[in-house]
Amino acid sequence: MTPSAPSPLSATPRPRTGPRRVVRATITTLALGLALTGCSSAVAEKGTADVGSEPQEGGTLRLGITTDLLPTSVFSNASDGTNTLIGLVYDTLIDYGPESLEPQPSLATSWEQSEDGRSLTLQLRDDVTFHSGREFTSKDVEFSIKNTFADPAWAVQLQRTAAAITEFDTSKPNEITLTSEQPLSNIFDLLDMVPIVDEESFAGLKDGSEYVGTGAFTFEDWQPGASMSFARNEDYWDGAPNLDGVEVSVITDANAEVSQLRAGQLDAIVGGSFRDLRSLEKSGDFDVQPYEGAENQYYVGSNVEHPVLKDVKVRQAIAFAVDRQRIADDVLQGIGYPTVLPWPEYSPAYDEGVNATYDRDVAEAEKLVSGVGKIDPIPLQYQASNPNSEAIAQIVQANLEEIGVPTELRPTEHAEFIAQLIGAEFEGLWITNHSYAQYNPSTLVVSAYPFNAEKNASRFSDADYTKNANASWTLADPTSGDAGEVYDALNKDLLDNVFLTELAITYQVVTTSTAVQDVAWSKRSELDLTDAYLAE
Repeated sequence: MTPSAPSPLSATPRPRTGPRRVVRATITTLALGLALTGCSSAVAEKGTADVGSEPQEGGTLRLGITTDLLPTSVFSNASDGTNTLIGLVYDTLIDYGPESLEPQPSLATSWEQSEDGRSLTLQLRDDVTFHSGREFTSKDVEFSIKNTFADPAWAVQLQRTAAAITEFDTSKPNEITLTSEQPLSNIFDLLDMVPIVDEESFAGLKDGSEYVGTGAFTFEDWQPGASMSFARNEDYWDGAPNLDGVEVSVITDANAEVSQLRAGQLDAIVGGSFRDLRSLEKSGDFDVQPYEGAENQYYVGSNVEHPVLKDVKVRQAIAFAVDRQRIADDVLQGIGYPTVLPWPEYSPAYDEGVNATYDRDVAEAEKLVSGVGKIDPIPLQYQASNPNSEAIAQIVQANLEEIGVPTELRPTEHAEFIAQLIGAEFEGLWITNHSYAQYNPSTLVVSAYPFNAEKNASRFSDADYTKNANASWTLADPTSGDAGEVYDALNKDLLDNVFLTELAITYQVVTTSTAVQDVAWSKRSELDLTDAYLAE
């Protein structure tokens, strides 16, 4: 069923931090249509009009986002505001490159892992300071891991992995050894995500008043529901960024956000419907850049304690009924592709053969629900501020109506939706997108809210799934032959039980005027403006 993934790239992303790249993103910038169709166009030429321009210093980039910063979920990757803040203000120890799980240096310059996978020693940069001027040392790494991801109060998705680190050797200021009681196949995933925070200002981070990191921009101000502002870090260890600053506007109406970009009131936006982004691209005045390597997957979640959804045959019927290709074509506008498995095609857990398990088959879906009896409408929730989720929900509703499974659409405000996701409080079905499948497979099944075998949004519990998830987590080598057998078992668990029905793989997207150059992003979908500049 699933075709080979199109390459929707319009730019070459780079690790969030690390030595400045020689190859600039704009050198390979292509308009989205060119990347998807493989043919030249006037749009593509317009989008690359500034190729070859020299980076220019100065100016403030005006960025629009649709979902505000959530201080209580600042480490959860749960909003545009959170991702923008983390990406601009904080650094991590390592970075992954696009479509790669090979760690690259950032605040850590090198590392050595023990043969049993239980110990990892990292060498740290000795020229890094926090925005306060305080020197960065190994004790900051220990503080950051213990007080962010490892602290259950933050409800972070990699909490189990962070908490599994039981010893921190910080006897040397520029070296740290992390030790765990078991091998952690996703230890580098954790180090790619944990922001290095400042202990002295941590109380301000908790209440949303102060954010102090080592990143390229300093936090200046946050007006809840309205705006955030950031300034250039003149002392950034990788060289001060080109921009003087970044002004972020929170615009919850995605249509208004697009209109402001089109009118020149903004330089860039994160979000918007894919149909609107296509329209912007066709104008020739904007570049649409999917975050390649930081895939997101749209899915239908099922509360398996619901009177109807507890029957696995109904969940399998849903998986057969949904029209993934229509969603990819009509809603995602080609910025993504249908999938049954959660993994992108470069994941070691991806299996093309089993990815066809739930090819659309309406007759089979009807057969599966034929013996269930009368079904009352099942609540189907989606995020009210997301036009893509709304369009997908309407398609899924029609697909399920076709097989005799009625649903009731329930748009839900962003903050409430996230709280219900984390708290496993959805009544019936829901539609949203998840991340983390772009990392090592264990990160998804032991960490992500929808998949965590210990506690997940579906309230699904199964001894075999838990056993296989933990087996993937404790692999000394997540790419070994033994790992393949574990991933096969996990795929069987996911497809047999379908407590989540995957729909399509897509990407976060940043859309900029053609004056904005060298925008990048992290594997965790955090915007990186370290090298960005405004061309005249």
